[in-house]
Amino acid sequence: MSYRTHNCNELRNSHIGKSVELAGWVQSPRDHGGIIFIDLRDRYGLTQIIFDPEDCKEAHKAAEHLRREDVIAVKGKVRARGEGLENPNLDTGAIEVLVETLDILHKAETPPIEVEDRVEASEDLRLKYRYLDLRRPKMQKHLLIRHKAAQAARAYLNSNSFLEIETPILVRSTPEGARDYVVPSRVNPGKFYALPQSPQIYKQLLMASGCDRYYQFARCLRDEDLRADRQPEHTQIDLEMSFVHSEDVLQLVEGMYKNMMKEVLNVNIKEAFPRISHKESLAKYGTDKPDLRFGLEFIDLTNEVEKCDFKVFSGAESVKCINPPDKFSRNEIDAMIKFAQSVGAKGLAWMRVTDKGLESNIAKFFSDDIQKEILKKTKAKPGSILFFVADNAKDTNNVLSKVRIETANKLGLIKKDDFKFCWVVDFPIFEYDHDNEKWEASHHIFTAPKKEHLEFLEKSPEKVEADLYDLVLNGLELGSGSIRETDPSVQERVMKVIGLSKEEVQKKFGFLMEAFKYGTPPHGGIGLGFDRIVALMCGYNDIREVMAFPKNKNAECPMDNSPGDIDAAQLKELHIKTDIVKKKD
Repeated sequence: MSYRTHNCNELRNSHIGKSVELAGWVQSPRDHGGIIFIDLRDRYGLTQIIFDPEDCKEAHKAAEHLRREDVIAVKGKVRARGEGLENPNLDTGAIEVLVETLDILHKAETPPIEVEDRVEASEDLRLKYRYLDLRRPKMQKHLLIRHKAAQAARAYLNSNSFLEIETPILVRSTPEGARDYVVPSRVNPGKFYALPQSPQIYKQLLMASGCDRYYQFARCLRDEDLRADRQPEHTQIDLEMSFVHSEDVLQLVEGMYKNMMKEVLNVNIKEAFPRISHKESLAKYGTDKPDLRFGLEFIDLTNEVEKCDFKVFSGAESVKCINPPDKFSRNEIDAMIKFAQSVGAKGLAWMRVTDKGLESNIAKFFSDDIQKEILKKTKAKPGSILFFVADNAKDTNNVLSKVRIETANKLGLIKKDDFKFCWVVDFPIFEYDHDNEKWEASHHIFTAPKKEHLEFLEKSPEKVEADLYDLVLNGLELGSGSIRETDPSVQERVMKVIGLSKEEVQKKFGFLMEAFKYGTPPHGGIGLGFDRIVALMCGYNDIREVMAFPKNKNAECPMDNSPGDIDAAQLKELHIKTDIVKKKD
């Protein structure tokens, strides 16, 4: 028999006079002149319950000893709170339950953190006592949004003939960009499995297997330095499709995200996601993850200032500026300069626009003609300001992209409840690693080069673009995908550019190359960060806020103290010796 007939967010005026049973946690007991009021909480919400000695002395006496987080079950009658006593902030704010019987299911010790939204503990305490942190209504809401988002994605993919298929967790180590987590094999001494960084190879094998359309909510594990949008393990909506061009994948994914936004947040996105080439994204926003919620696009003035007398500009590879639509005081300008320096700039030049031209301590280095060219190119209005960065192309883009975001935040140009998706396409397939003096795959090695660029593979790798696409939302990358290379000879050429010999290719990917010999359809897909989209739906950039049990910045779990030691017998079984000098506590 159930402990409850209703949950704690269910009772309304229509239930007045009815006998009900509720169960949950004691949120806040209050004694008002002998009558005890308690907000009873479960995952659904709160209901105010009343213990009146005039109605039930026994229940009232027991209620005197209730404390926060005690678990109780009650029986009673629903009644109206009365005129002027309603709580408009609660869904159940018009009613209360007069308790007739009380059953104390579990007495709780004083919790080490507050179980309410208005008081937030430190990160260490929240992770150590995560099971208490998750009781907070805000965290329950995050988990509910995550659940709804997953259900909406599954429903959409299922309706488009996808099969949900699980791929292995114990796999062979392959180069995927980050370090692998490895697992020793007891029955194969000296050999190791790797935990998958993504299901990339297996989903391509599923296409070779004739599965046609596959997806899974895949656990991806990567041993990499952590930040707000990275965890050692994260969830990816992984999908792959046969007999498709990139446009088919993009249309499918757009439809899925529009469905998720509608089902979860009731946000109706009607317009198509903009398509921006990688080159255009860098030129306008300095990044391949552009935030389109506001303007402040870059204005390239490299040619206009090349003959000016300001050597910082005339000697730079790239000179770009932004033109904020507002006035800045001198103190605000100084703050922006300090910010730019904090993110790697040598400095941040500025000039104010007036009716007479440009004014600043560097304006004298620019002739009237050059100033006119700058004003013509920027279309800047009197009273506004221009912020400039001059450096090599990479650093100019990197610094000014951060200045652009900081400026938008300062001016309040970003609407927190705005969702601006876009596709960034036509990526270069390779990027050069100057430290190690070699080419690397910009995304992963299974991306198909554009056929018209195959002639550049060996001689000019920097010219080779791929049929590759990233999905971006509000300046954060949600996922990356591509049309895959299925021709073994081209795949070997790509791997050779990044330094993998034919023997290494065979050793690491021989089974995939073998599969491609027996009739493989053209295919493509994408891996989408599920934690990231849920975090953005909840108004966060930090994915830990929407994960039930995340790790801290050291990839540790303060709750269960993982990673931990294993005993000597286990090590012996695994044929492992440890000679690491342990840090002193």
